[in-house]
Amino acid sequence: MKKRDPAEEEQQPHGRGAADGEAGGRGQRVPGSSRRAFFNWIWAGLGAAALAEMVWVVASFLRPRASSGKAGDPGAAVIEAGPVERFPPGSVTAFPRGKFYLARLEDGGFLALSRTCTHLGCTVPWSPETRQFACPCHGSAFDIRGEVIHAPAGRPLDVYRVFIENKTVKVDTGRRIRRSAFRPDEVVYAKRA
Repeated sequence: MKKRDPAEEEQQPHGRGAADGEAGGRGQRVPGSSRRAFFNWIWAGLGAAALAEMVWVVASFLRPRASSGKAGDPGAAVIEAGPVERFPPGSVTAFPRGKFYLARLEDGGFLALSRTCTHLGCTVPWSPETRQFACPCHGSAFDIRGEVIHAPAGRPLDVYRVFIENKTVKVDTGRRIRRSAFRPDEVVYAKRA
């Protein structure tokens, strides 16, 4: 057996095993109970919590939004816009609650247009000075019927179904109708008495 040099013991007073969590040094330690192991567990727990939060955020983003009405309930998403006389020909009225514009064309017909640009989904405001819907994001422009005047939008604004009951204009916002071009049959007219 080799004799230990006392000078060597003075240079390493706690022995090699103390830093690694092994027996030795100032007393007996349980394997794996070092400060480093403790902090490794803490970091692993924080990493798992961050990963769980990221998965929750992505899942919330991808989950479809709850609709305002139940499926199959036709009256759940119908918004009463008002009497026909309230809307002069050539006017556009915003309905923030329904997220649409009600356009009354020059010939007296009604058209409910979505406020969402068909390019990338920005909200398009109506400009009465230029008589256009102008997208502030990428410069698309639409006329009063929702048709594209300036690209990059590749198709007209979506529409909602409009109907008139007892001289009151109503809009069904339960289903947005995607379209590729303006069709005259989309316009609804009040019946003349």
